[in-house]
This record gives sequence, structure tokens and C-alpha cells, in this order.
Amino acid sequence: MSAGEEFAVLRAAGVSLVLDLVGQVPQVLHWGEDLGELGPEGVGALRETGVTARVANSPETPRALTLLPVERDAWSGLPGIEGHRGGTATTPRPELVDASVEVPDGGVGGVVRLDLREPVADLALAAEVELEATGVLRVRWTVTAGEGTGDVYDLSHVTALLPLPARAVEVLDFSGRWSRERQPQRLPLVDGAHVREVRRGKPGVDSPYLLAAGTPGFGNRSGEVWAAHVAWSGDQRWIAQRLHEGAGAHAAVLGGGELLRSGEVRLAAGESYAAPDVLFAWSDAGLDGIADRFHRRTRARRPRTGPQPLVLNTWEAVYFDHDLARLGELVDRAARIGVERIVLDDGWFRGRRDDTAGLGDWQVESAVWPDGLDPFVKRVRAAGMEFGLWFEPEMISLDSDLAREHPEWLLAPSAGVGTSFRNQYVLDVAHPGAYAYLLDAISAVVERHGVDYIKWDHNRDLLEAVVRDGAGDRPGVRRQTLALYALLDELRERHPALEIESCAAGGGRVDLGILDHADRVWASDCNDPVERQQIQRWTELLLPPELLGSHVGAARSHTTNRVTDLSFRLVTSAFAAPGIEWDITGCTEDEMVRLSEWAAFVTSRRSLLHGGVRVHADLADEQTLLHGTVAEDRTHALFAWVRLASSAGPQVARVPFPGLDRDRDYVVRVPDAFGATAVHGREPAWMERARSAEGFRVPGAVLASAGVTLPVLQPASGLVLELTAA
Repeated sequence: MSAGEEFAVLRAAGVSLVLDLVGQVPQVLHWGEDLGELGPEGVGALRETGVTARVANSPETPRALTLLPVERDAWSGLPGIEGHRGGTATTPRPELVDASVEVPDGGVGGVVRLDLREPVADLALAAEVELEATGVLRVRWTVTAGEGTGDVYDLSHVTALLPLPARAVEVLDFSGRWSRERQPQRLPLVDGAHVREVRRGKPGVDSPYLLAAGTPGFGNRSGEVWAAHVAWSGDQRWIAQRLHEGAGAHAAVLGGGELLRSGEVRLAAGESYAAPDVLFAWSDAGLDGIADRFHRRTRARRPRTGPQPLVLNTWEAVYFDHDLARLGELVDRAARIGVERIVLDDGWFRGRRDDTAGLGDWQVESAVWPDGLDPFVKRVRAAGMEFGLWFEPEMISLDSDLAREHPEWLLAPSAGVGTSFRNQYVLDVAHPGAYAYLLDAISAVVERHGVDYIKWDHNRDLLEAVVRDGAGDRPGVRRQTLALYALLDELRERHPALEIESCAAGGGRVDLGILDHADRVWASDCNDPVERQQIQRWTELLLPPELLGSHVGAARSHTTNRVTDLSFRLVTSAFAAPGIEWDITGCTEDEMVRLSEWAAFVTSRRSLLHGGVRVHADLADEQTLLHGTVAEDRTHALFAWVRLASSAGPQVARVPFPGLDRDRDYVVRVPDAFGATAVHGREPAWMERARSAEGFRVPGAVLASAGVTLPVLQPASGLVLELTAA
């Protein structure tokens, strides 16, 4: 389809997007279930049937919800764009100038590019609306200032908004805290605005993460769901808004964008602002359908050249006690288990004996490492493992040579640095001198030791994140975020084999913006498997499990003090990107054997665990979980049956297994690699056959529809079941 057409119909993966290109600003006539091949007559019918009847005390012209809703269109909700020129030009009236539609060969997906003129403030607006092959819809806006009145254009926001139908009546998003990230919260969608704002300089441990609206009671496997994600690693705004009068056939909007501070974006003539991508997904198969679209998108954009290595991280093993002999024993024991990568965490650099000093001085501490890191790295390499290292480049300690030499590099008001978090402050990464220092200092260490992997941490919020210049303090979060992206990209360009994990006080910077520049994320600082089960479940609503670092910790959790069985810790880590964060020099021989058997099992099943389709059963008992990974061809699956706590109601019932082929038989086995599971009473009789070498053969229809009885587990327990098509 070429420019000048009156409509655009894009289709991919069971999704249709229909845009009306006639009018001042294009309208979304439909976003959701595939409507098939729609020609001019079909689109015309869709257009006409979406115009609402005029009711009393309403505009003479029917309201129409455009891609950039403004007051001119009788839209009284959040406008798509706000700003001003010296306090004037505050009522934008955008007009479509040109539209082009590109559909690839094969007709799957496509891109609509829109150019608009906004005469009131003299702006050029451009939108890119892409329906990707996965069915994910990407929207990006760009704003460019014209000559105007001579004043700069102060942009308040530009927000990507898409319509919701009246049947979307419930909203789901997330909150949380340190070590308890991504906790779901569900509420009705009522008249008014559900707005979440992020003002932490990063998404934060209480990030909205994914904003979903759906039909009544939508669940893991059921209901229609529309979802939005702001793919940006700085301040954000998210919104679901319903007006009592609606607009056209639509009752509400869903979307978001970057949250800009006052004066953060001031456009002189010819200057542009590019908004971050906002990603939208629709599913008629509940939340698992949404997750599957995002997983496929991420895997297609960032295909791995090899498997995710099994990691041992030293933090909860030794903390700041960097002793070569002790660390060497960790390496030797890790090699016995089958670990493939050792990560030396915080404490290796100059002045860093605790968390009060040293951040910014990215040179090896000679007092602790008199021969440098070479002896340790050599031992890691000799054991056949990769070497990783912890950095926190965006932070700085006042007690550091860097802060003493360059106090002007702090991202803080001229009036003072304010409060610290974990005894640290923020380095202005966008300052040319600071940026060059970080790039060279990190590169020197990476090159010197052949570092394969960086754990890139970010332990505090950005409060009063302003840049000091001659004209006064100016907002600096956007500038900092873009500088971070550039620094990550340049490091990866210098060191193409380098892998970088985004860690931010645990899971405080988990978004699809950072994953355009990093390779994986650390989902949480909490290795307690009871907490981790829920953290991982909701993190994987957006990200595939192979990108979620998850470690087996000590029996007594570092963060919660809870004691759990090794079996449950192994089960929990297996369904993400597994690793170990535990002083295994103190492990018994039985524990070492168990870890070795587990490592062999999870590494031999990586192609399934890190390439299959994630599924989650809808269960009435919220203290139980049944989740799994099913191969694309549905011939192989691994499931985890989990009990978090005791239940008030009945604990015995048939449980269906989602995602299986009803027309196949499956052999069900219980792998030995995870050890004994704590069971309440006796297991169902069929489990004895499943524990045998032959396994237990069950028709797929029985497993998928009728379900089977499962053991009643003790609290904080998990059981793995492996299913193979007969």
C-alpha cells in the first residue's frame, strides 16, 4: 500500500490493526482479534459502525479517538501531547500531512509512518506504528520544533495511547519493594484515570512493569487482554483512562510514555525529541498469550549464539571477604558441580572493603589483590569456566579518589548532594569527562582480564538528578538514561563478546528498553525460593526465562532469614537462568552430589527450558502453582508443581496441565535430579509409576482437560515432572 490511501490494515499472528487515514489525525478503528482480509467495503463498514449516536449535551460532531487525542476532538482525557511556547500555544491542533504503509512480502505485519503538522505551536510530528510479526504493536512518536514565535517549545509529554473496548473492565499492573519485586495488583477500570508515575530515574522495584486491561476475570489462560509496556529505563508515565462518554466505539485508552520533568525537553527551532517505544500486545488466551508474544519478540530481536552458562556468583558466598585461597576453593568446587561461569562480585576494586567507599575507582585493589586479579582469573580459566565481574558505574562514593578529583561529576544540585543510598551518590554519566573515564576504565579491566560478563548494578534512586550548568540546575534523568544506553553500546562495540546483565538493587531496572543494550537481567536480590516463585512468575510475563538470573542460595535466606529445603531451591532456579550464590565450600558431600546432578539435568534441558513456551495453570488455590515450559512441537515439557504456604480449603483435586497436545500420549516421569520433595501424607498411587524408569503413560486429553491428582506438598516445596510424547 502506498501513500495517499484512505486506510491501513496490518495483520500478524492472529492480530489486526485497522487505521483510518481519512481525517485530521488517523484513528484506530480496530486493534485486537484478526478480522481477516478487509477491503475498502469492510473498512468502510468498520468505520461507519464505530460512530456513536449523539446524546444530549454532547458535541455536535461525534467524538473520535485519534492516535494523538487532543481537546479539538472533544477529548477531555489525557491529551496525546502537551507543551507550550513561553506559556502560549497550549492547544495543539495536529493535521495529517502524509501517510505511508509498508507491508513486507508475505503480508505479515507492516509499518505505518505518519507525518503531521501542528500549526498552533509550529511543530512537525512523526509517528511510526509497526505491527511486528509476533503480533506486538510498537508505537514511537517524534516531535520537531519549527520557528514558532522564536520561543523554545517546552514539551511536557507525548504519550502513546491506544483504544480499549467497553468489555475491558479490569486492570492489572505491578508494584513491589526491594527483594519483593513485581507484585501484582488488580482493580476495576472505572471512570477516571489509573495513572502510575515513575520518578526514580529508573523503573524501580515498584515498577508498573506491564499495564494490562482485560475482560472480567481474565487469568493465565483465559480472557481477552490488552497490554502496554513503556520500553524506557528512566522516568515513566503509564495510564489506563475511561471517560463516561467514551469516544467513538471506544470506552477507554491504554498507554504511556516517558515522564518529563519541567524544563527537561526544550526544543529550539529544528531540534527534535524522540519518545521511547511503547509496546502493545493483545491476547485472547489470557496472560500467557501476552507473555508468549513478548517472549517471541525478544528471542527474535536478541538471538543467542550459545546457551546461557550456569553461573556461580560470589556475593552471598564471601561478600567483601576477597581471599584468594577461599575464592580458589569456590572455583574448584564449582568446577566439580558443572558451573560454567564465575562472577566476582562487589569488593575487588580500590578502597572497597565495605559499602562506604570506593565506588568510581575502577582499578584493582592491590592491598587485597597484590598480584592483581590474574591468579584468580587464571584459576577460573584453567577450570574451563568463563569469568565475570561486578561493576556499578553510574554510582560514586564520596570517599573515593574519583569524587575527590572530580566533584563536578556528581549528578546533584548545586545546593548540595542530598541524602545517600547505601552510602552512595550518582555520577553524571552524560558529563563528557565522566563518560570517557568510565568507558576507558571499564574497557581496561575487560581487556586486561578477558572479562566475559559484567554484572552492571545500580543500587539507588535518582533523586534531585539535575545537571549543574551556568544557567542553573536542569533536569538530568533523560540525559543520564541516554548516556547509559550509549555507554553500554560502546562497550559492546569495543568488546563484541562481552555479555552485560542489568541489575539495579535487584530487579529495579527490568524493561525492554535496557534489553536493547544489555543481554539479561537480575530479577531480584532475593534468592528465597518462596518469594522467588512469584517474582519469577510475574517477571516472565514480559521476559523469557533465559534472561532472568536466578540463583540457588544457602538454606537460610540472606534476605528473609527463611530456611528452605535444597530441593525447593533447585526447582525454583531451574525455570529461569540458573546459578548458585552460596558458599559451597561448606557444602556436605551429599549437597555437592545433589548440585552436580541438578546442574547436569538443567544444562541438558536448556533448549527446552530456554526455548519453549511458558504456561501457567489457573488454579483456585492461590498457594499452589503449576507452571511449565512446553516445546514448540509439544513433544516435551517440564512442569513445576509448587506449594508456597498451607491452604484454608481442600488440597486434593484434579489439576489440568496447560499447553499440551490432547491427541498425544505422554510418559510422565519424576526426575531424580531435584531430590526428595516434602509431601504431606502419601502421594497419589500413580506417582509410584511416574517415579519408575519406565514412567507413567497418560493420554494428553486426560492431562490437558480432565487433569490428574497431584501430591499435597508441604509449604515451601516443589516437584518437577517431565513429560515426553510417547
